[in-house]
Amino acid sequence: MVAEIVSVGTELLLGQIVNTDAAHLARRLSEIGVTLYRQVTVGDNPTRLLDALTDALKRADVVITTGGLGPTADDLTKEIAAEALGIPMERNAEAERALRARFEAMGREMTPNNLRQADFARGAILLPNPNGTAQGCIVNHDGKIVINLPGPPREFIPMTDGYVIPYLSNQSGSVIRSRYLRLFGIGESDAEYRLSDLMDGVNPTIAPYCSLGEVQLRLTARAADAATADAMLDPLESRVRERVGEFIYSRTNDPHEDMAAAVAGRLTAKGLRIALAESCTGGMLASMIVSQPGASAILEEALVVYSNSAKTRLLGVPSDLIASEGAVSESVARTMAEGARDRSGADIAVATTGIAGPTGGTAEKPAGLVWLAIAGRSGTKVRKLNLRYNRNDNRYMACLNALDLLLKYDD
Repeated sequence: MVAEIVSVGTELLLGQIVNTDAAHLARRLSEIGVTLYRQVTVGDNPTRLLDALTDALKRADVVITTGGLGPTADDLTKEIAAEALGIPMERNAEAERALRARFEAMGREMTPNNLRQADFARGAILLPNPNGTAQGCIVNHDGKIVINLPGPPREFIPMTDGYVIPYLSNQSGSVIRSRYLRLFGIGESDAEYRLSDLMDGVNPTIAPYCSLGEVQLRLTARAADAATADAMLDPLESRVRERVGEFIYSRTNDPHEDMAAAVAGRLTAKGLRIALAESCTGGMLASMIVSQPGASAILEEALVVYSNSAKTRLLGVPSDLIASEGAVSESVARTMAEGARDRSGADIAVATTGIAGPTGGTAEKPAGLVWLAIAGRSGTKVRKLNLRYNRNDNRYMACLNALDLLLKYDD
């Protein structure tokens, strides 16, 4: 089954809104074995939208539209889709009742133009929308499937996940299973070099994705059912681990599970609480931890000790040590971590101190120099970084390295 996505909205075309709908839909389609070859974005123009839908229907078995289901004059997606299929529009009594009931529940008067949202192509399967007035629909006609979905993500995502994916899953006849291996401490080119022969496979496959500081490997298999696809992935994953296993910090079915999530999971499983003492990262590391569900179970406290006096007052770093070694030094980082652990009572403490740049560096201590320290029952360990990014990326990379220390620390 081949699908195309047609995203409708001038605001998308002009870049005023980021098209997160298409990304979510593409991921969900791949999970159920639907092949996606094209995504098209078109403005609120009926002629261009008709052209886009007509072309898409020539190539694809399934055409999915997002946006243009509102009550205003420029919301014409359903009407143009029906025209492309050669099906008349008609008022749906069930949709009209639901629409009137929703407006009554909201205590708002329904204007006549809202009734357009109760018009659908003849024979359409209606998709409920508990979060808005625009119901979606599925039209299966003459061997083609057209699905119209609303644009707002809070309406689009529940409708996609709750109705569209189950419907198409029953139509596709196969499933695609993916698992994700996340790597830290190796570059994309190095990872690709070590795995190059494995990347030549057709089914299963490996695809690398690179972001700042990390490499993600997506292992994918297509099969008749999920169990068979998973069985195809197991030997491939074993071969990957033989070559780059030392860099893998996470194996997940969720492409969005990052290093902070892995740290949170590890600390929660071990019942450990941490304290943070941040200088150059300025609370960024704490923000990464706090963004994880259940952070209160693992985070004891977090201090931003940006000035030298704060390091002395809050962490007990001797002022003469800062004067002799400098705030950006191994000894100060070590003392910060140990002070944070002692004063907080946490099981583990992590400290960051460095020169984020672009100014503030010297020949001996250039911009991008960062010292990290982690203190716990197993002692204190430090890591030195010489980063060469912009200011915020230096801070971000320092945080990733701090998370890596937490993942590897044996306490």
